Amino acid sequence: MVALPMSFLITFVAMLVLGYSINNLTLMALTLAIGFLVDDAIVFLENVVRRAEAGESIYRATMNSAGEISFTILSMTLSLAAVFIPLAFMPGLLGRIFREFAITIIVAILASGLVSLTLTPLMCSRILKERGAGHRKTWTERFVERFFNPIRDAYGRTLHWFLDRGWIAAPVLIACVIGVWFFFKQLPFTLLPTGDSGTIRGFFIVQEGASPEQQRQLQTQLDPILQANPAVDKYFTVAGRSGLGAGVFTALFLKDKKERADIETVAAQLRKACSTIPGVLPTLNPQPVLQINIGAAGSQFGRYSYVISGIDPKEVYDAADKLGAKLRDYPGFANSPRSDLFRATPNLEIQIDRGRTGTYGVSTTKLESLLRAAYSQNYVYLIKTPDDQYQVIVEADDKARTSPQNLSEVYVKPDNGSTMIPIRAVTKAQENLGLQSVNHLNQFTSVTFGFDTKPDVALGDVINYIQKSAAEVLPPTVTGELQGEGLVLQQLFRALPFLVIAAVFVMYVILGILYESYVHPVTVLSTLFPAVVGGLMTLWLFNSTLSLYSVIGLFLLMGIVKKNGIMIVDFALHRLDEGYELREAIHEASIERFRPIIMTTLAALMGALPIAFGVGADGSSRRPLGLVIVGGLIVSQLLTLYITPVIYLWLEWFQEHVLDRVPFLRSAHFHEHEFGGKPTHPTPAAAS
Repeated sequence: MVALPMSFLITFVAMLVLGYSINNLTLMALTLAIGFLVDDAIVFLENVVRRAEAGESIYRATMNSAGEISFTILSMTLSLAAVFIPLAFMPGLLGRIFREFAITIIVAILASGLVSLTLTPLMCSRILKERGAGHRKTWTERFVERFFNPIRDAYGRTLHWFLDRGWIAAPVLIACVIGVWFFFKQLPFTLLPTGDSGTIRGFFIVQEGASPEQQRQLQTQLDPILQANPAVDKYFTVAGRSGLGAGVFTALFLKDKKERADIETVAAQLRKACSTIPGVLPTLNPQPVLQINIGAAGSQFGRYSYVISGIDPKEVYDAADKLGAKLRDYPGFANSPRSDLFRATPNLEIQIDRGRTGTYGVSTTKLESLLRAAYSQNYVYLIKTPDDQYQVIVEADDKARTSPQNLSEVYVKPDNGSTMIPIRAVTKAQENLGLQSVNHLNQFTSVTFGFDTKPDVALGDVINYIQKSAAEVLPPTVTGELQGEGLVLQQLFRALPFLVIAAVFVMYVILGILYESYVHPVTVLSTLFPAVVGGLMTLWLFNSTLSLYSVIGLFLLMGIVKKNGIMIVDFALHRLDEGYELREAIHEASIERFRPIIMTTLAALMGALPIAFGVGADGSSRRPLGLVIVGGLIVSQLLTLYITPVIYLWLEWFQEHVLDRVPFLRSAHFHEHEFGGKPTHPTPAAAS
């Protein structure tokens, strides 16, 4: 109970020094840390109690445990922190996303190890009661032992049976490897699950060139529809929002989850209701708590963006038409993807007659300034008062610029005269349809497609379809690329194999240094496959997705489950040094470490259960993270308690018959103590 707040206190101090804030990612790191920050303290405390129950005094049990278990805690702490080192040093946007999370959780892990090696032994020696022959067990102890001891005894018997038939471990491990590949292929990919943030944003697209007055009329029609939905608590609309073209932008804030339907259902209801207004295309979608916008992302037409670009504008626009037609056939979009290519916007093209301007003495600069002042909301000055400020904008009256014919009412003063000249005398005006804007990406002409996926369709499947369609219709001179969350999703899953390899390599190196062995880190790392396949299988069974949260859960799972292997291997080495036979050493170590393994696994499991149940605001988006940890812990617990001892025996045989015969690979420690050395103590009768 003391190790947890002390570890958090050290973590908060480190975050303050590093300049980190309390945000979604650091809070998630601290929440996940709750499940395993107590592991080191549990391992030390359990070892003290075990020795005290064997007859040692509390003080002597604490001192002996400090010598016996400190190396185990150091191995567990450093190897768990090593999992997140590759995440902390990732480059680019993914590195920026992961860095605060990874460093926060690394600091919390190291703080936990520090507390367990200093404060926990001190408290054990001062607080625990003696457990000698006169110790009277409490009701809780008797109640727990009544259930736990038979389970431990049954595990000991079944482990003997499994060690006699160790070949069973090989097909189980092969099945785990195949399972990882199968579930990784079957699971849909997405970056950030939408979740239920209680906020819906959208844009109501109207005809190109719609006037501000027409947009205000649309706003008036929309208000009653938005108010009528019982799930809507508050909302606001903005007509003609700058940069979004013709239409109405809206943001809706929903009531508490208990008082309404699911946010996807509410969004679908609103889309259907707003579609009854003629000439309006509504794009209403849930707003996630975490959203990533880079490049040309942030389209008003959807949460995700795909951009095509090229040198020749005509080629780009023709390719955009073909790609848009191709994408309309895919049923996974919530709405048909829309692009920011508007080529039917009413334009008034004004040509200056330079011969007449010279005759009348009117300069081209004066004409351009006049038109800009009359029609483009020309900001000229800012008036500041003690409690407000006002922009001074020079423009023609609204009634004087409602149609192209109003241009004939504009007059210009010549440079050398006082008679006003009608602007129609020196210009020619022509109405046509043209581009609303010319967009660029990296200085090339571009078209951005905005899209949203249906609730049951994964972003990864949609991206695969878009890329396949683009490869079919885009010419070689036009390129297509994802932006925003789609781009980050691609980067994440391209980097994922390298991240996993880097994490495993760092763990292997650290464990190899600590154990001074080539093979025993492999014994510990053999727990990873059952854990990963358990996590992925749980996602598959619950129809969940492989997302950023799931990836974080997998890395955390890899760090947690190998603690079981560390505890078993470390105690097996101690028993070998005490003179046990190889098989009896690993069996005895597995039995002795069964209680702390169960305790630490349950602690991590309970820490992840609230996330797996989706508890809290926007809990559904983080649910895959909890499912990965809970499922992986359960499956790995069932398998590694039997497979790890078998792998330990296999690798010991490999160490003796292969590595120890190669001079530069020979492990002095294992060669001396396990295969050629004399036992330091006789084998206990109980072990025989």
